[in-house]
Amino acid sequence: MSEKKPSFSIKNWSEDDQPREKLLKKGKAALSDAELVAILIGSGNREESAVDLCKRILSSVDNNLNQLGKLSIKQLMQFKGIGEAKAISIAAALELGRRRRAEEALQQFKITSSKSVFELMQPMIGELPHEEFWIIYLNNSNKVIDKLQLSKGGITGTLVDTRLVLKQALQVGAVAIIMAHNHPSGTLKPSQADKDITQKLKVAAQSLDIRVLDHLIITERAYFSFADEALL
Repeated sequence: MSEKKPSFSIKNWSEDDQPREKLLKKGKAALSDAELVAILIGSGNREESAVDLCKRILSSVDNNLNQLGKLSIKQLMQFKGIGEAKAISIAAALELGRRRRAEEALQQFKITSSKSVFELMQPMIGELPHEEFWIIYLNNSNKVIDKLQLSKGGITGTLVDTRLVLKQALQVGAVAIIMAHNHPSGTLKPSQADKDITQKLKVAAQSLDIRVLDHLIITERAYFSFADEALL
């Protein structure tokens, strides 16, 4: 008679060890990152529990949730016990967290410095695997009245439609604009294309008495400001 293999499903754990029960009794802050992710996937594999599996997944990204959020569905599915449905659950939960951060940043709607631009845009583009170029539109109190994604996937002068930028500025009544784009590589050094785009939009905006206040290059944890570096 073969020995029955233990079950690693959360529902078969003792009540004190179940992340769901722990959350109900002690609150969500009492759970570790691995326990929270374990709730999402529900069960592990034949060799490890959901929490142990999630600890291993988190360990692969140095226990960094931002890095975990960058893993693709295919990369998550490389872990034994993570099928497509579980991978999608993890990706969806982390995307909700990213969007929540973005919405919180929108409450800081008055631009007072380059740092405030970074705080506004970093949750939106700082962790993306591809480049995006955005225009931030401001009123005469430096309050954000609109944002426009100008391009996605790469930055070249040919992708900058100055007519679209200025048309939107006139429609929303903006008196100033700020440019922002991300560098997935992590480098903060502006390229020649970055400099050319800055000057191109600055000259075009001046004809309509619209000020270009800054251009930020944004990475996951830092930024480069054209205004701060006197490059405008």
